[in-house]
Amino acid sequence: MTKRPTNSYDQYHAHVYFDGNSTEKASSLCQKAGELFGVKVGRVHQKPVGPHPCRSCQLAFDKSQFDRLIPWLENNRGEFTVLVHGLTGNDLADHTEHAAWLGDPVPLNLLIF
Repeated sequence: MTKRPTNSYDQYHAHVYFDGNSTEKASSLCQKAGELFGVKVGRVHQKPVGPHPCRSCQLAFDKSQFDRLIPWLENNRGEFTVLVHGLTGNDLADHTEHAAWLGDPVPLNLLIF
């Protein structure tokens, strides 16, 4: 069973994964999240970056924003998979044991850690 996001950490990242045919739609989703919830919207990466195996856009937020943002992302993500993880200072743990998913999980490139 896919681990669902829970509000257990002080700081978070959400990574919206997309392909070359959905860049505009993914960017629009992330921009809308930034406008509605005051979350920081990162760059729209047109290639895999870090442990992320495909194109992605990062949202940075905290526990006070979590309970409004995550349900909205779940309802508005469409076909996108979203990795949600806490920020504890341990990158490997953040992307594994502190990670949860909206949509189908995607294997990450954990060898970079």
